[in-house]
Amino acid sequence: MKIVDFAPGDPRLDSDLLPVLRELRPHLTPHLFHEVRERGQAQGLRFTGAYADDGACVGAAGWRIIDNTSSIRKLYVDDLVTAAGARSTGVGQALLAHLEGHARAEGCRELNLDSGTQRTGAHRFYLRERLDIVAFHFSKELADEAERG
Repeated sequence: MKIVDFAPGDPRLDSDLLPVLRELRPHLTPHLFHEVRERGQAQGLRFTGAYADDGACVGAAGWRIIDNTSSIRKLYVDDLVTAAGARSTGVGQALLAHLEGHARAEGCRELNLDSGTQRTGAHRFYLRERLDIVAFHFSKELADEAERG
């Protein structure tokens, strides 16, 4: 397996990463993904992909380094997804280990992520990888479907 950190504008973001990312985020059209990348880049958004030996992209991660008062410095994982056909093959573990390496190199005190309450399989994986459940995440919808595009 090969782990690749993508530079902004890398064409593989659309050709390789987006199809895997859409397994978790099916609402992402190519146009919307481009818009999110453009705005997110200024906020530190980065992407990493995992490639199988045959060259297929089988994992995707979106992440950023955040400085704040609660954690001081953390690596926050926006998205972590393994392609359906590659689950339970070590892809998620390899991506998470790679991101932890980035976090340590950047002096982060934490690596964290949010996971939907319905994603029980993902929760088992995160607990196996020694991530703890430390908070509730609260959310309030502010835009209707038409505004979200």
